[in-house]
Amino acid sequence: MKKLVVIGAGMASGRALEHLFEADPTAYEVTLFNAEPRGNYNRIMLSPVLSGEKSFEEIVTHDDAWYAARKVTCRFGERVAAIDTAKKIVVGEKGEVAYDKLLIATGSAPFIIPVPGKDLPGVVAYRDLEDTNAMIAAAQPGARAVVIGGGLLGLEAAAGLRLRGMEVTVIHLMGHLMERQLDEAAGYLLRKDLERRGISVLVNASTKAIVGENKADGVELADGTVIPAEIVVMAVGIRPETRVAKAAGLEVNRGIVVSPRMTTSAPDVLALGECVEFEGQLFGLVAPLYDQAKVVAATLLGQQAAFAPKELSTKLKVTGCDLFSAGDFAAAENREDIVLRDPSRGIYRRLVLEDNRVVGAVMYGDTAEGGWFFDLIRDRKDVSDMRDTLIFGQAYQGGSPLDPMAAVAALPDEAEICGCNGVCKGAIVGSIKAQGLTTLDEVRAVTKASASCGQCTTKVEQVIAFTLGDAFKGAARKTICKCTDLTHREARDFIRAKELKSIPAVMQELGWKTANGCATCRPALNYYLVCDWPGEYDDDGRSRFVNERLHANIQKDGTFSIVPRMWGGLTTAAELIALGQIAEKHRVPLVKMTGGQRVDFLGIPKENLTAVWKDLNDAGMVSGHAYSKGLRTVKTCVGREWCRFGTQDSMGLGVKLEKLMWGSWTPAKVKLAVSGCPRNCAEATVKDIGVICVDSGYDIHISGAAGLHVRATDLLCHVDTEDEALEVCGAVLQMYREEAFYLERIYKWQERVGLETIQKAVVEDIAARKALWERFLLSQTYAQIDPWAERVAGLDAHEFQAIEIVPAAAE
Repeated sequence: MKKLVVIGAGMASGRALEHLFEADPTAYEVTLFNAEPRGNYNRIMLSPVLSGEKSFEEIVTHDDAWYAARKVTCRFGERVAAIDTAKKIVVGEKGEVAYDKLLIATGSAPFIIPVPGKDLPGVVAYRDLEDTNAMIAAAQPGARAVVIGGGLLGLEAAAGLRLRGMEVTVIHLMGHLMERQLDEAAGYLLRKDLERRGISVLVNASTKAIVGENKADGVELADGTVIPAEIVVMAVGIRPETRVAKAAGLEVNRGIVVSPRMTTSAPDVLALGECVEFEGQLFGLVAPLYDQAKVVAATLLGQQAAFAPKELSTKLKVTGCDLFSAGDFAAAENREDIVLRDPSRGIYRRLVLEDNRVVGAVMYGDTAEGGWFFDLIRDRKDVSDMRDTLIFGQAYQGGSPLDPMAAVAALPDEAEICGCNGVCKGAIVGSIKAQGLTTLDEVRAVTKASASCGQCTTKVEQVIAFTLGDAFKGAARKTICKCTDLTHREARDFIRAKELKSIPAVMQELGWKTANGCATCRPALNYYLVCDWPGEYDDDGRSRFVNERLHANIQKDGTFSIVPRMWGGLTTAAELIALGQIAEKHRVPLVKMTGGQRVDFLGIPKENLTAVWKDLNDAGMVSGHAYSKGLRTVKTCVGREWCRFGTQDSMGLGVKLEKLMWGSWTPAKVKLAVSGCPRNCAEATVKDIGVICVDSGYDIHISGAAGLHVRATDLLCHVDTEDEALEVCGAVLQMYREEAFYLERIYKWQERVGLETIQKAVVEDIAARKALWERFLLSQTYAQIDPWAERVAGLDAHEFQAIEIVPAAAE
């Protein structure tokens, strides 16, 4: 077996090894060097690790088991000292390794500006996990950080440190942020958005020195201004890491010079990634690196392949702000601009036309149409016939807006869906049909679509839904259960269209296969009827999960836990005294503070539930619905009333939200939070709906999660007043109630329908928002009844004890 030595265990070489092992797992015996003491991980996702939204383990691409299964000899934490191309030997710090083929993938090194103090402790770059961990260690709340560089990495570092509670200042040499990707107008919008999030930005600012004696204490600018800092992050750029290749005599210009087959000037030595130069170009985005990886694998196997750089688009998410740019957007005499600005929503689009063809595009805030604009640029399509509606995107071509599925259907097979991995619509559709794929995870594993930065996930899911709906109708449909051939969507639509207002009516009219349904479909139908016909449908308690039937959470020993509601996490001395007395009276085995800022009574026997409820009611407390598919909690920080950093009354808003929304039944559990400032002490950015208070008002976030699946929220919109915040949150909740499937969390619903769809209904269309708000208020007039009080008043002990405890279907 031939011997392959790889220097560098990054994303590019990792993808090359994947292609190699998939094509011929026995072709090479592989030895993998890496200066870092670990293997391949997704460097694109270091920013969520810095901000605390992800752990390092969640971004590992190849773990120890992956390497072991492929018998890769891993020499991690060992630098390569030299390469002898004549003897075909790689010299590591711990010994030599012979090779038949060598792959150099040394990546890039951060550029450190040569100013006094650059070597002081406390000055870090931002390239790898060690840099990330150094920033995390320094990120104490209230401490100060200076980030030098207003490009992508610098802004991600600034955002992560800000989310960890630091005071952050960004220093940028040029006149606007991310000048390589954005024009001046989009750069201005980005700057204002960062400042709203509490990050200070200085442009046209030149660094003179890092000040300090034993460690970095701040940054001095050319004009003499000194900005104090406990940590200084250098993020001003990268350079190809070519030292070991240059020392070995390989041809090196700015990068290691490679041929179209990714071979270097030395026999049997290949290179790829950020360290290479091809036809005068360097490469920093993941898409061309993955193209190179395919060519490397083919070359190693003796197959014909050639690397050809493609025109690239850049779709990025910086601190929750979506950005897109493609082509050449510089102004010129023979060019014209089409510009769309919506300052209230922070949306900006600019198309640059030349000879009736789009040659450049810049987008900020709403990048959903980026792929289509990029296709127009790449294909040099004449846009004369769509000139008047071009700026609004593909959905508006033809006279009327299309729904997401129609837009996907209109895409040609060659339309690129995943830019990072170069996956087009045709490749996804072909894989689904050829291999019977039915889930996002299956499509991701086979095609790599959405496997890198994840920005295209919604579009990939739309392609899957479009393909399965047409090609596999019936065979791959996800029905509610075995009792019916209908999907959740179809059942909801029929319930509304036929005005069905009872479970028997639904089952009779829609052809249920069983007389009474099952533990899967009955709770779903009961919820849809409760939601669609408030005041007309009588809630069927028999069709609820056992916890909802008994208004308490069953525990592993058969006892129950009770959680009374504490509005916005606030309580009083009288309530605390009452809680203590009730716990003592009923000999509650355990009293625990929950993560939702409430008190949990654990270990209550079933026969004692009504007595405990009565005492809690008498003390003025109602059910906290900890058992429900409904509003659980609204977590708050102390906000402006007490905290020196608070910008708004977060406690007051949290109480209002909870009193507005409690008792509402929803497809799945819902948790809210209100943070009084961007420090986010209430953890609003991992809630289903989160509000971040800022000086100018309120940023509304949605679709977070912090359970088995950890997901940061997306910014829905900014509003100026508390009343607007209440209305938007209520409208979002009502839209979710009406459109989501039973047991589908808000983040899953958003991934299915798209953030843009929600924004259009709740933010852009004021009339639609008002209608959702009114429907929510109507439903709440029938929902805000304390079930504990109902049980205490209307159910005798014998009837209550007769409720059978049967484990419900998995939730």
